[in-house]
Amino acid sequence: MTTSASPEFNLLGKIALITGASRGIGAAIATSLAAHGAHVILAARKPGGCAEVVSEIAEAGGSAEEHSCHIGDMAQIEKIFAHIRETHGRIDILINNAATNPYYGPIQDTDLGAFQKTLDVNVRGYFFMSAAAMKIMATHGGGVIVNVASVNAVVPGLLQGIYSITKAAVVGMTKAFAREGAPMGVRVNALLPGLTATKLAGALLEGELREQWEAKIPMARPAQPSEMAGAVLYLVSPAASYTTGVSLNVDGGFLVT
Repeated sequence: MTTSASPEFNLLGKIALITGASRGIGAAIATSLAAHGAHVILAARKPGGCAEVVSEIAEAGGSAEEHSCHIGDMAQIEKIFAHIRETHGRIDILINNAATNPYYGPIQDTDLGAFQKTLDVNVRGYFFMSAAAMKIMATHGGGVIVNVASVNAVVPGLLQGIYSITKAAVVGMTKAFAREGAPMGVRVNALLPGLTATKLAGALLEGELREQWEAKIPMARPAQPSEMAGAVLYLVSPAASYTTGVSLNVDGGFLVT
């Protein structure tokens, strides 16, 4: 793909893996990175789940492929990185975006199943995806990892206890990987989206709940997934070459209130 992007944002020749890329924030990020020259590997839990996004990227002149991967399954993590090594020989960018939030209710009523599922995807999945990517990046001159966390990492969401706990863990994980990755040329940062119009946030975007949330946001509206893509483009680009270990809030001012 020929890109007219300035050198600071030119990703031509980069191999990027985006999880949870079938829709929402993941799809928006994949589309943006492809538009700036990267070959994007879109991953989702269900086979064929990213076909529509891959087609849209190709129609726009970008380079993309899809691969099924449930990051809560260790065997599937191993499988997708085996594919990357065999097919591309390297990975330059990893976006850990896939997440789950199976339980919405009082924290004391969280059952073991919901607790374990949330940790398996949001913490264990991010950790071992990052570890696998870092091993490859370290042997090819470095790379960039971006973990999609949430403003809930800073201000726990009401009735979203275990989800908020896992997102706080993602911020800590980001710092730990950034510290050890820097000597290898691997930068690791986190994105903290505010309320965004995605399927995952669907329950918060209805009726009185939506009004309550919008009242807490200085910009008085939820974000669109595309509004997260610019922040990620910065974090993975040469423009952010001295940026690692940070958590970037993209939240309409929610965390300053």
